[in-house]
Amino acid sequence: MDIRDAEYVVAVADHGSVTEAARALFIAQPSLSQAIRTLERDLGVELFDRGGRKLRITPAGMSFAHAARQVLADVERARAVVHDVAELRSGTLTIAVLNSLAADPLPRLIGRFHQQFPRVLLSTVSADVPDRVGRAVRSGECDLGLTELLVDNQGLEFRLVGEQEIVLALHADLAIELPDPVSVDLLADIPMIVEIGSRPRLPVNNIAVECAHRQSMWELVVQGAGATLLPRRVAEQELPGVVVRSLTPPEVRTIGLVHRPDPVPPAAAAFIAALDGDHGASESRKARPAGDSRASS
Repeated sequence: MDIRDAEYVVAVADHGSVTEAARALFIAQPSLSQAIRTLERDLGVELFDRGGRKLRITPAGMSFAHAARQVLADVERARAVVHDVAELRSGTLTIAVLNSLAADPLPRLIGRFHQQFPRVLLSTVSADVPDRVGRAVRSGECDLGLTELLVDNQGLEFRLVGEQEIVLALHADLAIELPDPVSVDLLADIPMIVEIGSRPRLPVNNIAVECAHRQSMWELVVQGAGATLLPRRVAEQELPGVVVRSLTPPEVRTIGLVHRPDPVPPAAAAFIAALDGDHGASESRKARPAGDSRASS
């Protein structure tokens, strides 16, 4: 039995006539009659009584028609769900996110997508290193990954989001004797505040505080407990009153979305397409010039 058999039996039961059912189904009457008889042979029961002047459904036929209606309703609901997902009226999108990108640009990327597709549920999975992002995407745990560009994309497709300039954020008292911009070599002597479990790319040896919470870490910088390395946008927008210094040589990282080479789900494809309209996905498409600035909230 297949879906067509269910449709045929329900149509004949509703119309009380093979001829009328065939007309409603837009098929030839002999073809419908043959299909019903073939189904009856397969089931070993008669679904319709053909002895009188009018076709009558048998008790077995009534039971079959009831089950067939449930099957057809389930199929229709499944089609509606698939249609809603394809049209992005529902569904889920899971993104693996490098921890250092959770404050920027993730919120703006998600905000832009949510404005267009508010009924799609977005779920994020945190990752402390780019390799963890890659593994989550390759395994199918996540549809997309937001990470920095590596020399080896690990067999994944990479879609550019933009570039981030990494800067030094610190209290004014700590910045008095530092040059502008700050040489990367000097970072080894500056008391630093780092996130627990993070792996700084630059030589950070003088760790003053390890902190588990990003907001607490930023507040410690504001209070003068030490300095930290952040994307320029985050430093300027989230740490009021601190000094922001560029580094020399400049520390710029390229960030983007990774996905498997095979066709991505509709929600993931829409998220990628939204990048074309996101002119502020990173602090700039190229790093900002060196210079000392006071961040504002």
